[in-house]
Amino acid sequence: MVPLYTGGKLEQYGKITKALQHMSQLDTSKLLNEKVFQTTKTFYDISLLDQYINNLTNISQNINKLKSIVQNMKDEGFAKEIDELEVQTRQAEADSLLTQANYNKELAYQYLSFLLNKSVVSIQPLTDLAPIPEIYINNFLQNNLDIQKAELGLKITEMAIKAEKANFLPTVGAFGEYGSSDNEAFNEFQNKDFYTVGVQLEWNLFNGNIDKNNLDKAKVENMKVRDQVELAQKGIGLKIAKLQTEARSKEAEIKSLETQFEFASKVYESYQEQYKEGITSISDVLIKQSKELEVLLKLLTAKNDKNAKVFELRSILNEGEQL
Repeated sequence: MVPLYTGGKLEQYGKITKALQHMSQLDTSKLLNEKVFQTTKTFYDISLLDQYINNLTNISQNINKLKSIVQNMKDEGFAKEIDELEVQTRQAEADSLLTQANYNKELAYQYLSFLLNKSVVSIQPLTDLAPIPEIYINNFLQNNLDIQKAELGLKITEMAIKAEKANFLPTVGAFGEYGSSDNEAFNEFQNKDFYTVGVQLEWNLFNGNIDKNNLDKAKVENMKVRDQVELAQKGIGLKIAKLQTEARSKEAEIKSLETQFEFASKVYESYQEQYKEGITSISDVLIKQSKELEVLLKLLTAKNDKNAKVFELRSILNEGEQL
């Protein structure tokens, strides 16, 4: 029997199949977005490490200068061996941080090579800070892949309701039959042939409330998914606002720390000159150098935190084509 009318059931099944295909395409787009996201993040990580390594290198070179100054003053009898040991200890600390930073950079390049599926040994440096993206919430709700998937899931539940409603409607089909009453095959087939055509209607008026229960289940599932979509939209909106605020707060902290680092570097240079003139002790010089290193580490942490907030924000955006 060839179906002529099924109450819209076949049409809804076809739509559900296409929607599931689209859902698969959205999953593929999300995976691609994640790879692009991780690649971009790694570029910024390497650029931030480059700046950190440059600053550490400058600090290490300054300690080397201080080491030479102490050695000369010791030769002249103005410095003690303990002064030299203190500087050597500080030199070892700076070198350890520098070695660790270079290893982290090497690991970042290995990860970037993995993402790009080819060997990468250098990049064009970016600014060490990722810019905070401008977000327009209405456009975001239209373009975000996760929201699109949720809304597509909601549409599928609406299609399922229509498919279940079709069970309450009649099914109309056409049929045809052609044959022959000849006792021998292909003897007088055409002289004794016959055919039958017709239309058949089927309507299940009662089946123990099975169709009603299935329809109720489909409606409940639709309401659950609708609530989930609304909660997801509100929850993501709040998270976006929170991350934007935190990223801007880190920007302000970074500006303050950059000023502190510049000041700490100048103070250290000043104390180094005072030590050469015998005005201050090596301990005072190294205290100022420790402060410079401390501020540098705080600055790196703040920049890492700010970039982390920005990239978490970008991962939430997760844009795709509008449905």
